[in-house]
Amino acid sequence: MINKQEKKFENFRKDMVEKQIIARGINDQLVINAMNKVPRHLFVSEVFTASAYGDFPLPIGEEQTISQPYIIAEMTQALELKGNERVLEIGTGSGYQAAILAEIVFKVYTIERNNTLFMKTRKLFDQLKYHNIVTKYSDGTKGWEQEAPFDAIIVTAGGTKIPSPLIDQLAPGGQLVMPVGSDSIQELIKIYKDNDDIKTINLGACRFVKLIGEYGWKE
Repeated sequence: MINKQEKKFENFRKDMVEKQIIARGINDQLVINAMNKVPRHLFVSEVFTASAYGDFPLPIGEEQTISQPYIIAEMTQALELKGNERVLEIGTGSGYQAAILAEIVFKVYTIERNNTLFMKTRKLFDQLKYHNIVTKYSDGTKGWEQEAPFDAIIVTAGGTKIPSPLIDQLAPGGQLVMPVGSDSIQELIKIYKDNDDIKTINLGACRFVKLIGEYGWKE
């Protein structure tokens, strides 16, 4: 039995998907289904619960943000997921992007360098029974060599270039999406790996927090 509060958030999600996601050209049904299902309001601070489904990013503490719903949908759709993939996410943050991926793919590996966010988000994944999400507290720019190769990689922070370990850990035929540019504005770049040949597509301007690490921005 769905209570009034849950029904309210369910309606907010449907409205978000119709007006912010589908209306802007997102047509991957797996992505749409995931966006309709994941309770975004549980991935933001309580003070922002009422604004969780708005068309804008929100702070999540530790100088980090949760991206606006459309950007998350766009990046997820760009990976062209079918459902049986192993996906690496760099920058767990609030955990919302990983949850969206977990509704679609076989397994999600996600790395977070901030211990406060890492601990908080791991607890939330357990509460929501996302048993196909594996977390790691580490420098995400180095990737996760022990679990490589990955069918897809998504980076939720911006750097001046794509870290070479991530390209190395992407399986042939795999796709990677990451914001690339300066510390103030980036372009959302998608690469497709065809053995040793890398094809690049520019998906347009975006703005993300800095990707900090050995192969990213320095602290």
